[in-house]
Amino acid sequence: MATVAGNFGGSGRVDDVLSGTPRAHAIDRWIYVFTAASFIAVTLAGFIPDSLGKIAAVQAGQRPPFPLVLHFHAVLMGSFLILLFAQTWLMATGRRDLHMRLGLLGIILAPLLVIAGFILAPTMYHQVWAGAQHAAPAIREQLQARLSVMDDILLLQLRIGILFPLFLAIGLKARGGNAGMHKRMMILATVMAIPASVDRITWLPSSMPSSQPWPATQATLNPAAASTQPRTAHPSRQRRPINRGRTAVPSMAQPKTPVPNGPVPNRSRSDSPKL
Repeated sequence: MATVAGNFGGSGRVDDVLSGTPRAHAIDRWIYVFTAASFIAVTLAGFIPDSLGKIAAVQAGQRPPFPLVLHFHAVLMGSFLILLFAQTWLMATGRRDLHMRLGLLGIILAPLLVIAGFILAPTMYHQVWAGAQHAAPAIREQLQARLSVMDDILLLQLRIGILFPLFLAIGLKARGGNAGMHKRMMILATVMAIPASVDRITWLPSSMPSSQPWPATQATLNPAAASTQPRTAHPSRQRRPINRGRTAVPSMAQPKTPVPNGPVPNRSRSDSPKL
């Protein structure tokens, strides 16, 4: 730990160079370029179809227009991803001086992106909340069901709002002093925000019950768990009225149907009480 702390906070520069063959050096250079490119690909795959659908909903009057901070956040995040790809490319091709100069732009983009994110999260939540209170009855029911999901989304966004700037701060502090710490923290900070894109790729298999590919995936992985038929208790295990020498009088609270032996299914989120 002392060595790591010394490398992170020391004045000398620590290069991140893999020992071994030249092939290992090439992998170390280009793996970060591939990772940054994958961030852009995943973001486009998630946000383009989702944005087109929401634009159509706005035009049809099914949802309110996008707030200005949403456009501002989208431009900042797109610029950050492009900058990250450019920075990894410059280091892979050996242009470190240009990488250092261009990194000053990242120091400006990072705090602006964090500020925009902290403004955007409550703005989108209150937009749904206001729609659930004042929208037309048909749309109001949908927004009220959506509001309980937005509670969980707000918590996830809060986690991103904490971890993203934390890893960025560590990476920027290591800039020029510890190349390995710097590049890993910049990648890790970006990973914190990528779930927003992955969640919008609807054709990916998911463990969420609302995912359409999930039943087939569940049947493949665990055929026994795929059965949704409730199990009925054996007659010997079913409850019977206690007879202590008198005629059994069935209770009004006694169920008329056999008690299932399987686990009690969870209620849906829409049936849960809202705080």
